[in-house]
Amino acid sequence: MSVLTFRERQIINYLIQGYDTYEIAKLIHVSEKTVRNHISNVIIKLDVKDRLQAIIKLIKLKEIII
Repeated sequence: MSVLTFRERQIINYLIQGYDTYEIAKLIHVSEKTVRNHISNVIIKLDVKDRLQAIIKLIKLKEIII
């Protein structure tokens, strides 16, 4: 079972592709605040300090492949 929800995984994948919060919000039809909340949830779940550390940890956990 994945550590991330579908939406969290979707947002992280967009971050990896270089999209910013505003662009991700437009792509998935939610507010920027919602995108930031999902990112914050991922950071908390993984017990890391920022987005980059979250991505690195997800790669190490083989949750995402780049």
